[in-house]
Amino acid sequence: MDRRFFLAATSLATLFTNAGQAPAAAGSPPVNRLLFPSDNQFWYETLRAIGAGEYGGSSFGEVLATANSIQAGDVDSWYAAWNATADRVAEEASRQLARGHRVSARDGLLRAATYYQCSDFFLHGSPHDARVLRAYKRSVECYGQAARMHEPAIEPVEIPYGTGTLPGYFHSAGRPGRRPTLILHTGFDGSAEEMHVFGARAAVERGYNVLAFDGPGQYGPLHRDGLVFRPDWENVVGPVVDFALTRPDVDPKRLALMGISLGGLLAPRAAAYEKRLAALIANDGVYDFSATFKANIPPEKLEGFLSGLKADQAPAIDQMLAQQMKTSTTFRWAYEHGMWSTGAASPRAFLAKMLDYNLRNGVAEAITCPTLVCDAEADLFFTQQPQQLYDHLTCRKKTLIRFTTAEGAGAHCQVGANRLAFARIFDWLDETLG
Repeated sequence: MDRRFFLAATSLATLFTNAGQAPAAAGSPPVNRLLFPSDNQFWYETLRAIGAGEYGGSSFGEVLATANSIQAGDVDSWYAAWNATADRVAEEASRQLARGHRVSARDGLLRAATYYQCSDFFLHGSPHDARVLRAYKRSVECYGQAARMHEPAIEPVEIPYGTGTLPGYFHSAGRPGRRPTLILHTGFDGSAEEMHVFGARAAVERGYNVLAFDGPGQYGPLHRDGLVFRPDWENVVGPVVDFALTRPDVDPKRLALMGISLGGLLAPRAAAYEKRLAALIANDGVYDFSATFKANIPPEKLEGFLSGLKADQAPAIDQMLAQQMKTSTTFRWAYEHGMWSTGAASPRAFLAKMLDYNLRNGVAEAITCPTLVCDAEADLFFTQQPQQLYDHLTCRKKTLIRFTTAEGAGAHCQVGANRLAFARIFDWLDETLG
């Protein structure tokens, strides 16, 4: 093996050893981890579950009790604890519904849906594991039941896509006439069901319809159809816009798109080509996914490293990535989920595929609609990426909102501060769409 591959892989190891330790900006307070102080990923996913409570998707006490029975870094104990909580909450909701207590049942089912989705998060190295399949089935079932008990009911939809469909939900504003409508999707690992608490209900409160959906590589299409990610996201969003415009309650002149996490790259990519959109929100913004793993590679070694990612064989890089998976929960999860969601045969092949996920070569500059880019100060995954995206935008109106650790909103996509974040996001959208 060429020594340049080994040197590049060593540089990558340095980057990933420090990943998840992203420092806050100079002079800002440190990030406090109430639980799992030695495991960034376990803490982040716990904070994500806590944040879901701001729109009814969890209870702080239930999250705390569940987390207290988990051993940091132990993915089996993570599954067992979350699954047990989900089962308990779902069973109580079922009893409440049988006795006619619909509000209590609705609330419990919504929380159970969150907990089931939490449960299998770290098991995607074996996507056919019965635990993964059950968690997906139960999460969707519980959310579907809760959705039907909202007023107005949240409508499950199947959006025509290729020879099949993409699953989603239409959240009606419940107001007469054509309404401004937000198309909403997640990123690398969320779901259309989770979008209930990450934007959908915040938008409905403000009079927006919301069409939340999963694209290829995301929760529903990946689990049920084996559809994997594709970088040309405009070919995903285009059919979703077509579908939205068939509805008589959607205002075609006030159609916005928001992507969460990796969706902060996918949605801008779509908006560069989809000109029927009146506004775009990248939460948080991403300009080039591969920048995360290229940043610490010396410039003179970068070409060799990238060649190694695409080579038939690169054992030094493979060995290094395998070692990272042994020592870091974050990168074990990222590589395992990444392989499944992209159809890659190895961690190295996954990284090679992700080289195509960027807004370079004039793509960001092709976005013409007003655009909001969100930036979390202590982002665990995409440091400096929102600013890069913002700097490349040439649209007539562009806005960058920075969320800080001091206000409790510094985590990736502001998890744990949903009410604060969506107040600012939807204030911007209100003022933009009029």
